[in-house]
Amino acid sequence: VQLQASGGGLVQDGGSLRLSCVASGLIFGSQIYSWFRQAPGKEREFVAAISGNPLTGKGDVTDYADSVKGRASISRDYSKNTVYLQLNNLKVEDTAVYYCAATPRTTILYTRPSSGAYKYWGQGTQVTVSS
Repeated sequence: VQLQASGGGLVQDGGSLRLSCVASGLIFGSQIYSWFRQAPGKEREFVAAISGNPLTGKGDVTDYADSVKGRASISRDYSKNTVYLQLNNLKVEDTAVYYCAATPRTTILYTRPSSGAYKYWGQGTQVTVSS
């Protein structure tokens, strides 16, 4: 299993970025995919998640941390096995290494997994927002 994150970079306050996470070696439709971030000296924190029905893989549910709600949008492209995180109106406090993660969804109703529950992690992509 491999999760390959990309799309980070340096952007000015108020700018936008789209992060991508290409998944391979797993059943794309049956996972909960999430983005986490970790800033220097801080703990890793949840950013957003997307998940479909574990039986059909469809009917996506999205979930956002309060800190990015209204500024972030998570989506996925089944044809490319890719999960995206669109970040708009970026702030200096969004500066962090962003990681994508995946874990099989085993329940009909979505609940946000803890970070320790994720089975697969990508390598991270740096997002730096300058003032």
